[in-house]
Amino acid sequence: MNAPLTAWISGIGLIAPGLPDWPSARAVLRGEQAWVSAPSVLPAPGLLPPAERRRASRVIKLTLGIGLEAAAGADVAGLATVFSSSGSDGHNCHALCEQLATDDRHVSPTRFHNSVHNAPAGYWGIATKSMAPCQVLCAFDGSFGAGLIDALGQVVLDRQPTLLMAYDSEYPEPLHSARPLPDCAGLALRLEPERTPQALARITVQTTTAPATPWQHAPLEALRASVPALRGLPLVERIAQGQGGEVCLDYLPGLQLAVRIEPA
Repeated sequence: MNAPLTAWISGIGLIAPGLPDWPSARAVLRGEQAWVSAPSVLPAPGLLPPAERRRASRVIKLTLGIGLEAAAGADVAGLATVFSSSGSDGHNCHALCEQLATDDRHVSPTRFHNSVHNAPAGYWGIATKSMAPCQVLCAFDGSFGAGLIDALGQVVLDRQPTLLMAYDSEYPEPLHSARPLPDCAGLALRLEPERTPQALARITVQTTTAPATPWQHAPLEALRASVPALRGLPLVERIAQGQGGEVCLDYLPGLQLAVRIEPA
């Protein structure tokens, strides 16, 4: 990426262990309250029709939760979307592997249609009736950075308000030992080409070979490091504290993202 990409952040959604929403996370990132570890709280997918609501997995509830929080006040159906995850639905993957290891290898239709990486995007379209452009990405541990670049590219080139949803889900054992994500978690950013009354900050991103900035928020560092979707926590910490400045985020081996935040 040769030229920096710039947009306005107009909404944030966040669900993580001990952080059920963005206001709770903002208070922790400001130092107004202590972080207390607790399982991720996933909201009921109320926008889905009853049949889809019954089939909704943890990842579906997670993406709808963070996406709708970040999109509050916007025309949700008109937002382009970028879904980015290192592995998507760990529990469904486990259940499929478990079933295929038995003599009865018949997989339920619900398990099958939830197994594809773009399942959350499909449920989002059903819930919001969105016909806007949608991208679904995976870049292993660099998935947050890949999603951010893709979303910013749409904002800059297409002048299209875009909602980034970065999310990950834990795996049960034995896969958990190979991929030890502690819980499901996600971070959503609503990005706009122009400043709006809801603008929180201006963001400028470009790639760099400089090392990522060590994050000084010790209580949450383990979450940032273990859940790829939460690599953006140092970015939203700046916004929570109303501070400008630069952070350097982990992306791909040997390549990081230099991020500048300017408060609105």
